[in-house]
Amino acid sequence: MENTTENKTVAVKMVEIDADQAGQRIDNFLLARLKGAPKSLIYRILRKGEVRVNKGRIKADYRLQAGDMVRIPPVRLGEPASDSRPAERDLNRIEQSIIYEDKRLLIINKPSGFAVHGGSGLSYGVIEALRALRPEAPFLELVHRLDRETSGCLIIAKKRSALRLLHELLRGNQVDKQYLTLVRGGWGGGDRRIEAPLRKNTLRSGERMVIVSEDGKAARSLFRPISTSSQASLMQIKLDTGRTHQIRVHAAHSGYPIAGDEKYGDEVFNASMKAHGLKRLFLHAVSLKFTMPDDGQNIVITAPLPTELNNVLQKLDLRYQLAT
Repeated sequence: MENTTENKTVAVKMVEIDADQAGQRIDNFLLARLKGAPKSLIYRILRKGEVRVNKGRIKADYRLQAGDMVRIPPVRLGEPASDSRPAERDLNRIEQSIIYEDKRLLIINKPSGFAVHGGSGLSYGVIEALRALRPEAPFLELVHRLDRETSGCLIIAKKRSALRLLHELLRGNQVDKQYLTLVRGGWGGGDRRIEAPLRKNTLRSGERMVIVSEDGKAARSLFRPISTSSQASLMQIKLDTGRTHQIRVHAAHSGYPIAGDEKYGDEVFNASMKAHGLKRLFLHAVSLKFTMPDDGQNIVITAPLPTELNNVLQKLDLRYQLAT
């Protein structure tokens, strides 16, 4: 039986912006309000002046202010098909992955294999699953991102004000983000700070890669050996910047590619780690530490290493204790 999509018309709405909504771009505000609306529609009604703020036309990059009165025109939206709802087993996994929650934010130990959001052929990701779990929640937004195959600490804001504060912390490098990863061979020497600028690149095949390039964006990672052997080394990594694929590219650039990395890794090493039971990228966002700037609340969270990764370490006779 085919799934059908019914359309509904949303009438004109006048919305007054409160302090919690202030600061966001009008296009992002509309995308959140008009669930199911394609971006092309959002930008069309903005371009035509059908969306008004304080009775005036605005551009897509206009940032809302407290007290603004937004006119949202009637638009025709498609209801999501019935099969777009996340599978119950996935909803249960995400719900069981929540490791911290307060009135402003929640943190999950994201399972490997889950994208943080839908797109690129995926009907849903972590954020869509959380919204399905909590349909009554007025606000749920990703604070940052993790690669689909990376597991570990992922922050979701429950309030617009919390999202702004957390973004300020991230921009100011005031969030201590630590990762665990397994790399090829015996790590030479002790701690090493890797500073190699990164640039996104698209190959002829259309595949997106990140490369080290002098004209790239500044990227800094601190690699610290935790347990080493001639075959592989367990590393703890602190990020000073958060570029796409930063740890993976910095590791490969330094001659120590990450186990299970099919994009930047070593095929022979990956095959040997697969023989030890590794079926995924060995990269885990193990801890977060930050202080909320408005009330001084200290948040320190550790996401346990998944059993599958622990089992690989045991087979390699590698042990770990997080460095402080």
